[in-house]
Amino acid sequence: MSITTLGQFIIEKQQDFPYAKGELSRILRDIGIAAKMISAEVNKAGLTQILGEHGSVNVQGEDVKKLDIIGNETFIWALEKGGEICAMASEENDDMIPLQGAYSKNGKYVICIDPLDGSSNIDVNVSIGTIFSVYRRVTEPGTEPTLADVLQKGSEIVAAGYVIYGSSTMLVYSTGKGVNGFTLDPSIGEFCLSHPNIKTPAEGKMYSINEGNAGEFPAGVTEYLKWVKESDKASNRPYSARYIGSMVADFHRNLLKGGVFIYPPTAKAPNGKLRLLFECIPMGYIAIQAGGEATTGKQNILEVEPTEIHQRVPIVMGSKNMVEKVISFGF
Repeated sequence: MSITTLGQFIIEKQQDFPYAKGELSRILRDIGIAAKMISAEVNKAGLTQILGEHGSVNVQGEDVKKLDIIGNETFIWALEKGGEICAMASEENDDMIPLQGAYSKNGKYVICIDPLDGSSNIDVNVSIGTIFSVYRRVTEPGTEPTLADVLQKGSEIVAAGYVIYGSSTMLVYSTGKGVNGFTLDPSIGEFCLSHPNIKTPAEGKMYSINEGNAGEFPAGVTEYLKWVKESDKASNRPYSARYIGSMVADFHRNLLKGGVFIYPPTAKAPNGKLRLLFECIPMGYIAIQAGGEATTGKQNILEVEPTEIHQRVPIVMGSKNMVEKVISFGF
């Protein structure tokens, strides 16, 4: 049986990025190392008492879990050791973090990361994940990084992806030339290519939305939800509702099987709930690279200009035809 590891795959594709001179490959390697470390912690969390509340609150007003702290610190450590990243914006921190590795200040790249997305599901053993996006810095290497380095549109991404910690641990990423997925083989401790050249179906039968908020949805979303529940064999309706509440898990299922993920504006969150830099841009990038779509309802998610680190936006993403149908109802 022929196996291609993540490291081998990265080396094979390195010629696609002559400007990078190996730095981007090393960043992806460092992300893979951190993901393996976090996967090990997730898999033994119940035994080592790192579940439960940490006792502090993150910048979103959410209780921080012990694993959140571990995830954040693990990525800081791995990226500082690698030295290619000069600064990191994390969902767990108020401000951008200039990295302090020996070579970090000369790093040519920055990263936006949600170290453990879906942390409210940790205690009940539901799949959680890591989401990341990598950009070339806009300030000069050797100088202090600034907010301008991380507040970049998704169209400037050089690599983005996610890790899902579920029944298996899987790393899915894109460098702008398609989407590939790697499953962690615990017997050899390597991510192995398991899902080459992922293409999301243009149509699907699953929609993912928190209908507990239905009373606060815009009228167009309410009408769409009525439409998906109508019986119509010609358009394969009714659709199936699938909502885990862990964005990485919901997105991953829809990416592979066809579906649409919706988080509309609501009365309580008129700008949406999900974070532009940490969730919507990187996941939207993957959806688009796989042949799907991602939009705020008004513009392509990759064209939204970030104005602050923890900016929130509405999002519709997934199978191309399904996204377009949602938007046709008004959003």
